[in-house]
Amino acid sequence: MPQEQYTHNRNNMQSSEGPQVYKVGIYGWRKRCLYFFVLLLMILILVNLAMTIWILKVMNFTIGNPLYFKSARNVTVNILNDQTKVLTQLITGPKAVEAYGKKFEVKTVDGKLLFSADDNEVVVGAERLRVLGAEGTVFPKSIETPNVRAEPFKELRLESPTRSLVMEAPRGVEINAEAGNMEATCRTELRLESKDGEIQLDAAKIKLPRLPRGSYSPTGTRQKVFEICVCSNGRLFLSQAGSGSTCQINTSVCL
Repeated sequence: MPQEQYTHNRNNMQSSEGPQVYKVGIYGWRKRCLYFFVLLLMILILVNLAMTIWILKVMNFTIGNPLYFKSARNVTVNILNDQTKVLTQLITGPKAVEAYGKKFEVKTVDGKLLFSADDNEVVVGAERLRVLGAEGTVFPKSIETPNVRAEPFKELRLESPTRSLVMEAPRGVEINAEAGNMEATCRTELRLESKDGEIQLDAAKIKLPRLPRGSYSPTGTRQKVFEICVCSNGRLFLSQAGSGSTCQINTSVCL
């Protein structure tokens, strides 16, 4: 058969049959399984969203509200390094709040140091330190401070019930009561000592009401004028004044 006739017959056969359509897609049970998985995925998404909203509501985790952590035992916060070693730890329990670290600091909003503590020292950076306990503040060893001041209209008391109280400074100790009285009381001995300088008692009136008195009275009259005598051991006593000094007569008081 010639080539031209074969081509003509083939074209006539294709035109008589019409265009062929090839269907592409998923049919039958595969299509139903696909729809089922899509529906299951939508249900899981809705359940996950509902659970997330419920958890946020239970924890009160909303904008503008505080964040609460609740635990029946304690809450622990750990700060780890690259080797998962604990560097800082905060434990809040029913009995105490514990913090572990090299240094602990408390600062204000503008960065001013209020309190810090490490192995070497504890620093209080506030302008005023208030202790509200009824028994005051107890220092087992020593305290170093440039100023000790009471609140307005309240008394300041430095007390050592069972030991001695020592105040010393290389350039002197100043005790000033601007609007009240100053009282120093001890059970055995009160000592004011200045090694290189002097001790000044600057007041309009200086009274020593409980000094012992001598018994010498040559005139037999009641004497209202006395002189202050000093023993060799530093003890003071009163002696009735006379035309001359009478301190040497009452040396028995110095025993």
